[in-house]
Amino acid sequence: MAEFKSVTINKGNHGWGGPLTVRPDEEKKYVISVTGGGIDPVAQKIADLTGAEVVDAFKNPVPKEQTFAAVIDCGGTARSGVYPKMGIPTINTIAITPAGPLAKFIKDSIFVSGVTADDIEENSSNPTTDISEDAAANESEAGETRNANKADSDQIESTTGVSSKDEPLNREKGSSTTNSTSKENFFMRMIDAVGSVAGDFVNTFYQAGRDTIDTLIKNVLPFMAFVATLVGIINYSGIGKILANILSPLAGNIIGFVVLSLICALPFLSPILGPAGVIAAVVGTLIGQQIATGIVPIQLALPALFAIDSQVGADFIPVGLTLGEAQPETISSGAPAILFSRLITAPIAVLIAYAVSFLL
Repeated sequence: MAEFKSVTINKGNHGWGGPLTVRPDEEKKYVISVTGGGIDPVAQKIADLTGAEVVDAFKNPVPKEQTFAAVIDCGGTARSGVYPKMGIPTINTIAITPAGPLAKFIKDSIFVSGVTADDIEENSSNPTTDISEDAAANESEAGETRNANKADSDQIESTTGVSSKDEPLNREKGSSTTNSTSKENFFMRMIDAVGSVAGDFVNTFYQAGRDTIDTLIKNVLPFMAFVATLVGIINYSGIGKILANILSPLAGNIIGFVVLSLICALPFLSPILGPAGVIAAVVGTLIGQQIATGIVPIQLALPALFAIDSQVGADFIPVGLTLGEAQPETISSGAPAILFSRLITAPIAVLIAYAVSFLL
């Protein structure tokens, strides 16, 4: 039997969450690297210190039941919330805070961000002792709970003067009374049911409003500020004119956009361009500026959108297949299949968008 050790993972510079103490076992002995660029140094160090096996989840997917930790590089909200939702301790190499629709699953007890290899420490204490102490504490709490419940039961019997042995007789005597009472309270139950449904309806929409405002504040407004800042830098630094000369051969005609979509859809490049959509945001802002100044024709706006977004979701393919309860063999075959299919669908999407743009 392999001897596994535990490690403590602290948050990095400007990071959030943790510290996490993780330890593999015979059932969960894999740390997966879901970074799109091979084995991340953070995942490798965790494996070296714990004695676990490190796996590139893009090439060799591992069932969640055999995973004790996941290392990601998600700057958005998808992978950052998916693995905590599945109960897998998640280590993000990018410094982010909880946001998005899965933010409620991102807790400091199961998630840590901004982590580098220097933020991982090997524990000198014996993890087995800690685990046994926790189990003893839990057993003690369970015993106290049972004693408290027994004491409450005794107190109820002494207060009411009715023991558990007398309950069947009392139940028979009160059966007729219960039936009559239920008929009398029929309308009250109807009113209560209508009120409950109305309350659930109002609460659902109220919670939806809260979630909408939360998403707006944490995701939409920061992105708008980022784009506004980027536009300002481009306009007042002269970078826009330099990039216009560079992008004109590609962004000035439909053939250039087809080539750009093929570049963004390259299987070895698209998983790296995908996280947080930063590359697409930057290139989109640049092309938008060129369209606004008249360098790029307006009818190329829609093809440009599909050209720079051909890599979208490429970093999420293994995670999405995992959420769909796909088998490891399916994930190992499906991820590269989808990546290579982008080389076919990306230029087709650009050409379709170009044809449709004449109808707008």
